[in-house]
Amino acid sequence: MWRPQRTLLLLVALGLGCSAVACSDDDRGGAAASSTTSTPAVVAPAGDLRLNEIQTMGTHNSFHVAPPASELSLLAAMNAQQASEREYHHSPLPTQFGEEQIRQIELDVFVDETGMYATPSLRRQAGLDPLVDEVPAMAEPGTKVMHEQDVDYHSVCPTLVQCMEEVRDFSDANPDHVPIAIQIQFKDGPLIFPVADQVLPERWTVERMEAMEDEIVGVLGRDRILTPDDVRGDHDALEDAVLTDGWPTLGDTRGKVLFMIVNGEPYPSIYLSGHERLDDRLFFVNADPGTPNAGFVTVDDPIADGDELQRLVELGYLVRTRSDTPGQEAAAGDTTRLAAALDRGAHFISTDYPAPTGAARQYPDSDYVAELPGGLVARCNPVTAPASCVDAEVEPAG
Repeated sequence: MWRPQRTLLLLVALGLGCSAVACSDDDRGGAAASSTTSTPAVVAPAGDLRLNEIQTMGTHNSFHVAPPASELSLLAAMNAQQASEREYHHSPLPTQFGEEQIRQIELDVFVDETGMYATPSLRRQAGLDPLVDEVPAMAEPGTKVMHEQDVDYHSVCPTLVQCMEEVRDFSDANPDHVPIAIQIQFKDGPLIFPVADQVLPERWTVERMEAMEDEIVGVLGRDRILTPDDVRGDHDALEDAVLTDGWPTLGDTRGKVLFMIVNGEPYPSIYLSGHERLDDRLFFVNADPGTPNAGFVTVDDPIADGDELQRLVELGYLVRTRSDTPGQEAAAGDTTRLAAALDRGAHFISTDYPAPTGAARQYPDSDYVAELPGGLVARCNPVTAPASCVDAEVEPAG
């Protein structure tokens, strides 16, 4: 099995022991070398880092825009607690990638073959202007991006095509970015709110998932996407490749994106139909460790499940966790969960309150901000990165 120390071991094998390797007393290295005996440090190039040797911040429900007050009041009348959990608000994707330094986003996606989400029920009840006046594309076929039909549908990019165009444009302008992880959650269930005339979503099928892939490739092209085939290589199973050869390097993947399905069953099985090894598929799946297609894992709570999270990180899986949940840590200014996510080595730390604004937009009295130490875009993973890794070189400032 591949280990994080292999870069250091290779240097030693070449006769470059600690006297020639950067040996420091930082949180990834050992004791500092004597100033009288040290020689120039040999630092592993950032391009040699594996994807599981870095750490980045992401956003939860990255598309989400809080409903206006007139709609929130209607929601609160049905369920005040649930309404309060829908008040978080994200910036447009270009701002998230730029000013907020986000490298992982999450999109909730709905099948829409007829423009069926063009007239949300809550919007009609609130007496607002027609949605199609604001977003004409809602009346057209194509995958839609929103949290819930009829009640929580406001989105920074209402169509998947628009979201992908914004990803593409940022990537074109910043070709050296670390890979952007795009996590997909398939939605096709009824509402938890007793809303009259609610739309019953179309169910996700393998054919509809393939149509969604076509939308993505039509915007991004296939060469920009890191796929399971790219990682599996000659191995029979993706997990074998991840736990032996490891993930590709930054040198091979800068400027790319990778897609991950965060749903549990039945969605992974639907997606795997006819492609049981994920061959020719775009998306990685949230598979259980120890199964052939495991490579990406979600562990939502880095405190309660922190030991398991770190164990999976050490084994070589890519792990996503959450630094906060709506209405909890940010409102209280509590960074305990964020600190656990950082220290345990989660690769993608998802928040509703990224820097620089943090929670202040929703909670004016809170100083909660979820970001990497030093305000970096990406850094050396504190659990898996080699001792010679330099944070500032993972994604250098533009």
